[in-house]
Amino acid sequence: MNHITFLGSGGARIMLSTQVLATGGMIISLDDTHFSLDPGPGALVNIFKYNINPTDLHGIIISHRHLDHSADVNVMIEAMTKSGSVKSGQVFAPSDALDIDPVILKYLRKYLREVTYLRPLSNYIINNLPFTTSMPHQHGSEETYGFLFHGRNTILGYIPDTAFFPELLDFYKADVLIVSMLRLEKSNVLHLSVDDVELIIKSIRPKVTILTHFGYQIYQKGPDKIADYLTEKTGQSVIAAADGLEIDF
Repeated sequence: MNHITFLGSGGARIMLSTQVLATGGMIISLDDTHFSLDPGPGALVNIFKYNINPTDLHGIIISHRHLDHSADVNVMIEAMTKSGSVKSGQVFAPSDALDIDPVILKYLRKYLREVTYLRPLSNYIINNLPFTTSMPHQHGSEETYGFLFHGRNTILGYIPDTAFFPELLDFYKADVLIVSMLRLEKSNVLHLSVDDVELIIKSIRPKVTILTHFGYQIYQKGPDKIADYLTEKTGQSVIAAADGLEIDF
């Protein structure tokens, strides 16, 4: 069974520092592969809270080096490898998360079976699951990639932080699409807004879209209300993530 557990549904500075919504990213099980995606602050605490064993993970994938996507990667590596007593797991991250002021500590890398640099529009395999990186996202100076995970019967897409640009519509053709929607309205901040996500859904038409990584204005408005609004506007199924939400797909 394919499954997502949201270890957090919040994103960016206010949520990171207040934990009004948790910021632990998500655990994905697709076919026979289980991995942590963007383990921000609280990932390790919440993985136990939701009764997931980190030693069952095959790896960790980081879209970019901002703290709300990577702050718990080191403790997750410790837990996944039993503090290095079992050499296991793969970690995938952009080059600036590994080389330039790295977020992954070098002494922990020897605990892992493999550490892989992510490049744009390239193909990788985590355990037995193929996945493809996107073109670089428009998210400031940090190297940022989204992903298409190619399951046997399902393509799962993940759009992390970015400003909207038309190439997103060409790349993210997926059955199930997870979208980081931080902004209520368009602004000069390099994040997707509700209107941006409406355009993405209408163009791609995934079977299910799951919204996550909410900023404080989204939280105040109500993520479920926005998901209902987007369902009505697009005619497609749209779900709002919540802390601890589990979804089978």
